[in-house]
Amino acid sequence: MYVNPRRVRKCQFVQIFATCFVLCLMMFWGPLDESSLVGHMKSYSYRYLINSYSFVNESLSLRDNLDRVVGYQYLINHEEKCQRQDVLLLLFVKTSPENFHRRDGIRQTWGNEKYVHYYLKTNIKTLFVLGQPSNLTQRNQIQKRLQREDKMYGDLIQQDFLDTFYNLTHKLLLQFSWVNKFCPHAKFVMSADDDIFIHMPNLVAYLQNLAQIGVQNLWIGRVHRGAPPVRDKKSKYYVPYDMYPWSAYPDYTAGAAYVISSDVAAKVYAASQTLNSSLYIDDVFMGLCANKMGIVPQHHLFFSGEGKAPYHPCIYNKMMTSHGHVEDLHYLWEQATDPKVKNISSGFWGGIYCRIVNIMFLCRIFYQDTYSCSAALS
Repeated sequence: MYVNPRRVRKCQFVQIFATCFVLCLMMFWGPLDESSLVGHMKSYSYRYLINSYSFVNESLSLRDNLDRVVGYQYLINHEEKCQRQDVLLLLFVKTSPENFHRRDGIRQTWGNEKYVHYYLKTNIKTLFVLGQPSNLTQRNQIQKRLQREDKMYGDLIQQDFLDTFYNLTHKLLLQFSWVNKFCPHAKFVMSADDDIFIHMPNLVAYLQNLAQIGVQNLWIGRVHRGAPPVRDKKSKYYVPYDMYPWSAYPDYTAGAAYVISSDVAAKVYAASQTLNSSLYIDDVFMGLCANKMGIVPQHHLFFSGEGKAPYHPCIYNKMMTSHGHVEDLHYLWEQATDPKVKNISSGFWGGIYCRIVNIMFLCRIFYQDTYSCSAALS
């Protein structure tokens, strides 16, 4: 068989170029230990070559009722929260019992239902989701304080599982069970951590546009694709092989903040009743439930990762969420609700100015894990 030597040289050139490109990425984007690099390569190969998780769903399905989720009881509940109202967004904030200060900050800023109703002309419902205090010596004292807090604000829902990292999936199931029973008519559902900032004016405008076109099968957030399970026993995200033996997770959104449409909430709840919920990485379990129902997550450029978004009006212009905000929550809220800040990016020259600023902030050699460079160009 004849082999064209030019074609061989061309193939060799492509291989050399690809190798150099990968090495440059490794040099510029920080050190990657060998196990991490190999793990990600394996997971991406697994995801794109096999591209099917039906066998995962089958393996994780409940069998003979042995893995049924324990029916936890409500300690605090508000069944009436959504009744007789048109709700654009049902907002669940995952919080720990001890985080009184964080909840107060959210009530005064992006979780403020009255502000949204008066200024943004729509209804959101904010609920803080939590379990029992895990500190045995202070449990009674903290629980009494929670009861007083709820009597004042009426926005806590609590079940009697221990509020720990390894029970996050129970907190997820609480959210989907609650919306299915008490607020199925909400157009959208959001799950968020209590240390993020949500640019509520931007988010509401975005969801109102989607509601007008009757969008369905919506699941937006920061998408993790082909992520491998963490096998390092020193990590709190460690997942043993007997819990999840495969090399990659189905695509999922980061649990810090994501939004789904009401039909997705119903489908995920149905799937959650059929899958083994012992996997304590709650955002991954959400991905497994959605995958079983054929729901694909959609990446949104302005849902941030672990890093904080840069402090600049041009960033706020399109911001949806930013991670790691507690003490600066009120400052960001002032910026998000100030019309003068929005005007900075208006007009032709304002658009050019903000494009340049966003490129300077986001298109860096060392990735900051907030918004990607493509967000600056959007």
